[in-house]
Amino acid sequence: MFYMRATVDADVEIYLREAVQREGKSFKELINDVLRKALRPAHAKKSPRLLPPRSLGTPLCPDPLDLSDYADELEAKDYTEHYNRHKK
Repeated sequence: MFYMRATVDADVEIYLREAVQREGKSFKELINDVLRKALRPAHAKKSPRLLPPRSLGTPLCPDPLDLSDYADELEAKDYTEHYNRHKK
């Protein structure tokens, strides 16, 4: 066990005192937990929590991959209207 004495800034003291009250831990436990969390190697830290996928519903704009199909439909519609106009 390593014994140590340290001086902290006033704002850090306030944070520590609030955390002791909030978490119901002793000052020693709180300091050890905070130091462990801060000094733990990067590979030992928790990986980010992944959220499950969920549907966002129908897209508000057309799929760019379907734009050529949409253009074909418009061209066919235009051709049909033009053909029907001149057919009379």
